Amino acid sequence: MTQGNPKFSVSNNHGVTVVTLAEQRILDELSIAEIGKKLQEMIAQAPVPKMVIDFRNVTNMSSSALGMLITLHKRIREANGQLRLCNIQPTIEEVFKITRLNEIFQICKGQDEAVATIG
Repeated sequence: MTQGNPKFSVSNNHGVTVVTLAEQRILDELSIAEIGKKLQEMIAQAPVPKMVIDFRNVTNMSSSALGMLITLHKRIREANGQLRLCNIQPTIEEVFKITRLNEIFQICKGQDEAVATIG
């Protein structure tokens, strides 16, 4: 089952919530706030959140979007959950390396690998 939202789609893969971001460019503050709010609501509803965020469509994102991801990661960890990121484009992956966020987030090549690493 996929729930619709113009900014992302949500599906369930073996008990893991998979969020596929739809927009190529996640730069606008309002979009980032809306995505963050919706994802935080999903995290709050799960007793132990297990989430994969799929970046297959994203080619550009702002520092505010990175901040939103850090907040989500913190919320999920506080609830003893797990977060994985996958399908990150090389240009965005470079930003994760420069900012050392690749040491905070577990980044997987593809969605199946990301789901498989969540216990």
